[in-house]
Amino acid sequence: MGMCFGVRDAIRFAQQQAQREALTVLGDLAHNETVLARLRDQGIRMENQLAHVRTSTLMITAHGASERTINQALERGFQVLEATCPLVRLVHRSAATLVQQGYYPIIIGKRDHVEVRGLTEDLAEYDVILTESEVAALPPRPRFGVVAQTTQPIDHVRHLVSLLQKRFPASEVRFIDTVCLPTKQRQAAAIELAQRVEVMVVAGGRQSNNTRELTAACQQHCPRVYQIQEADDLGWDWFAGAQTVGFTAGTSTPDEVVEAVAARLQEITSLGAEQEESKAYSQI
Repeated sequence: MGMCFGVRDAIRFAQQQAQREALTVLGDLAHNETVLARLRDQGIRMENQLAHVRTSTLMITAHGASERTINQALERGFQVLEATCPLVRLVHRSAATLVQQGYYPIIIGKRDHVEVRGLTEDLAEYDVILTESEVAALPPRPRFGVVAQTTQPIDHVRHLVSLLQKRFPASEVRFIDTVCLPTKQRQAAAIELAQRVEVMVVAGGRQSNNTRELTAACQQHCPRVYQIQEADDLGWDWFAGAQTVGFTAGTSTPDEVVEAVAARLQEITSLGAEQEESKAYSQI
């Protein structure tokens, strides 16, 4: 659980670069407010639009950006540094390959997510889908080429690909699995854990898609699931009557948050045990 190598490497890269020169990141380097606040404290600026950037050096986030956006930045005279996760680069290359081979591109993901926008801005035509109804609304094409946002649940992605194949049996459907390994590992581990506990805690940024997906996956297997951003968000009454508690964290959650939440859970556990012992003693 916790921060993946792509986000960790991007943060380290930004911190090292900011020690040398003024730096602006185009967008949020990670979808975690704790991480972003720490980066701002270190002098790293973040802007969503090129027109607002006031430093000569600009960094692309781990979520990537379109070639169109990068070229616009270069044309404006910025020095562009890329912290794009290599697994996000794979999605871009896979989509481009499918288009070159004559497939109509389908992206499984959230239409407004920065990673998906970075991908689709370089495509002349495409469809973004995330639900069964969106599959049902697709027009027929002779050949579909499918990739997925890296943080989508792989079971859901495969389900939509299967629906696409059933809806268009005469069409060729080629799927390249671009869901990243850290996402798959965290989802599988979280589901396995959620099946064994009475309460599940998921730590991650409120804007983090992979954290929301972890929460949704756990909710299918555990009756009491709580998503938090920091240890102070934990509610002591959430664990009333529970004997087992599970804890996982999204791929943009820093180590210090993971450690703080784990420590607070231990504190709650200890206090709960003392209260139960006191209650039992009073009944003697």
